[in-house]
Amino acid sequence: MATTWTAKQNRLFENALAVYDKETPERWQNIARAVGVKSVEEVKRHYELLLWDIRQIESGHVSFPPNYEKPYASSGGNR
Repeated sequence: MATTWTAKQNRLFENALAVYDKETPERWQNIARAVGVKSVEEVKRHYELLLWDIRQIESGHVSFPPNYEKPYASSGGNR
């Protein structure tokens, strides 16, 4: 079952992912605790959805918005 995540919860989640890497014991429990109101299962599911989104973007299945400037795109020296 999908749950709704607020912008603040997403920010807490992303920060916790940066702090608790794959080698961290009890990683998912720590991340859930950092978010505050999500269970370990909800956090794991949210992570799987994030990975799916990243794969979709990287494979070209999701296009960037029309006026989005890619941070790694060459500007031709005109900055």
